[in-house]
Amino acid sequence: MLRVLSVIDHNLLDILVCPETKQVLRVADESVLEAVNASIAAGSMTNRGGEAVTATIAEALIREDGDVLYPVRDDIPIMLIDESIPLPTQA
Repeated sequence: MLRVLSVIDHNLLDILVCPETKQVLRVADESVLEAVNASIAAGSMTNRGGEAVTATIAEALIREDGDVLYPVRDDIPIMLIDESIPLPTQA
C-alpha cells in the first residue's frame, strides 16, 4: 500500500511552489499515485527532461493546476523542472 505524504512539514508545504509557474502545490493522493505507478510499470512514463521514469513513486506533490507532479524521494521534494512528471489528465 502506498503511503500518502505525511512527513512533509505543513509550514514547508505552505512555502513550496512550482519552480516554473509559482503555483502552489498539494499532496498527491493515493489514487493519483496509483495511476502514475501503473504508467511507470507499463513503461509509458517519462519526466519533463525526457528520461523514462522507472522507480515507483510513494510520495509526490502536485501543482495547483493538476498538470505536473513533483516526486518526493527520501522525504525530500524534488523541485527540479526536468525531474517533474507531466500528468495526462487533471489530478
